[in-house]
Amino acid sequence: MIDVRYLEILKEVKSQGSVTAAAEKLHVSQSALSHMIRKLEERYNTKIWIKQGRNLHFTKAGEYLIQVAERILPQLENAEVMLREYASGMRGHVKVGMECHPCQKWLMAIADPYLEKWTDVRFEVSSSFNFSGINALNEHEIDILITPDPIDHPLLTFQPVFDYELVLVVHKAHPLAKKAYIEPHDLVNEELITVPVSADRLDIFTQFLIPSNCRPKNHVKIETSDLILQLVSHNRGVAVLPDWLVSATTKSEHLECIKIGSKGIQKCIHVGMRKGEQEIDYLKGFVEIAKNIVPILT
Repeated sequence: MIDVRYLEILKEVKSQGSVTAAAEKLHVSQSALSHMIRKLEERYNTKIWIKQGRNLHFTKAGEYLIQVAERILPQLENAEVMLREYASGMRGHVKVGMECHPCQKWLMAIADPYLEKWTDVRFEVSSSFNFSGINALNEHEIDILITPDPIDHPLLTFQPVFDYELVLVVHKAHPLAKKAYIEPHDLVNEELITVPVSADRLDIFTQFLIPSNCRPKNHVKIETSDLILQLVSHNRGVAVLPDWLVSATTKSEHLECIKIGSKGIQKCIHVGMRKGEQEIDYLKGFVEIAKNIVPILT
């Protein structure tokens, strides 16, 4: 069986870009690190990396082991954390990741009753997995994924929580506010404000504008939904947001929501988990609370 130390070495060499830097990070000498890899190569009679001058290139075997390391090491690290927490009396550890920028307020509304009920479960929220959450969930870097875009995956399961509609948000004085629904060409002269995501991951582009070969005059990316709504309420652009988020803002009296296309863009928030874990009580409890929180925001 391959020693986990080899995986740690390869991951660090890949991450740091050199054997020297990896050795420093792992607090070992460069010669000792290189010696360990030579032993691995001799054991399996295959090269792990090839040095060309100062450059180092991983072989196919090396690249494969790095992929194994990136998948397994986070799971082992998580196992260590879990064992320590079990020893200290904690029942479990829930780390939530999001692929839905506007869902941050909704998640905070879930957090309070969840923390109140599950006092012996550690609860964390991570927003560092935006639009790579599937990998993070599959690799045990998070335990729950909130996403509007579930996929078919052999190791993951997704439960629908609530339906919503993406709408164009404009100031009541904006000319588009009088329309029953917008068409793609309506946005070609507009400053379109969205969450900070590339156009190829935004439904307003992939489902609406790009198929009609249309683009807005400007595409502005803003980090927070509060600031997006503030800009639109001052007629500084138009935005695409979930309908429930607009109805929940105190600035809604200054805003108008317009259907995107005659049929609209319908979405659903899902809670993703690893298969086999959806019946764990404190994970199942999260979904139950999430479903009960929905009416507060609609």
